[in-house]
Amino acid sequence: MYFLNINKPKGISSFDVIRELRKRLKIKQIGHSGTLDPLASGVLQIAVGKATKLLDYLESDKEYIADIVFGFVTETFDSEAQTEFVKNPDFNKTQLLDVLNGFVGKTIQIPPKYSAIKLNGKKLCDIARNNLEIDISKHAREIEIYSIELLEFKDYKAKIKVSCKKGTYIRSLVNDIGLKLGCGAYMSDLIRTKAGNFEIINSNCLDDEFNEINPLEALNLDKYELNEDEILKIKNGNSIQNKLNKKEGVILLTKNNKLVSIANLSDNLIKPRKLFMEDK
Repeated sequence: MYFLNINKPKGISSFDVIRELRKRLKIKQIGHSGTLDPLASGVLQIAVGKATKLLDYLESDKEYIADIVFGFVTETFDSEAQTEFVKNPDFNKTQLLDVLNGFVGKTIQIPPKYSAIKLNGKKLCDIARNNLEIDISKHAREIEIYSIELLEFKDYKAKIKVSCKKGTYIRSLVNDIGLKLGCGAYMSDLIRTKAGNFEIINSNCLDDEFNEINPLEALNLDKYELNEDEILKIKNGNSIQNKLNKKEGVILLTKNNKLVSIANLSDNLIKPRKLFMEDK
């Protein structure tokens, strides 16, 4: 049971990464958090073995570097589709920075219709490819962008760094930036540089020797070291007394730097939620 920080290469899907890892590791129980489109590369959080039961507990904030081309749009908001000329851009760096800053904070975003969001069990991208009508505005959602940094701006092409909450579509953000500037824009490249506490500088390529990450290092949750009496109770599915100052939330129960259980806190008890004792 462990996590991997994989640098997904451009040109393959997130599930292609899972398929390759299953072949290499000879383990079927592998999952990931935070899908990356084939166009995108960068950090993909991978769970192996019973760590798949912990994917929902990973920190979900993301950081991306996106390349933008102004003056054109595409149906998919990225370079996967044919470009359509809108107009010659006519703005300066100061005006661009003003527009970027306007997206920082909580806003409502309409996702791209070519996305993995499901409608009646079907992905929006599959519905769109079948030329069926979609009222994409019904799927508008609140997002939060913590910061946008302009890294490069030359010849009406830009590179930005975006720190944001889970659920933000950078393609849609780029399209919205183009709308604000009145000239259109599409995303030509995307790299995810951070997901939770998984950073691209520490990631492994698919042909590397993998660095197995202890769940205790991957999860940003409080930890409690069990004594011998407590570990027996937890192993049998029983609660133990809560001696902590924290009276609610989720906690990791550990023994000798290994995860024993993920548990819920109450005023008086620590109640095991998922056990990992038998995982080798």
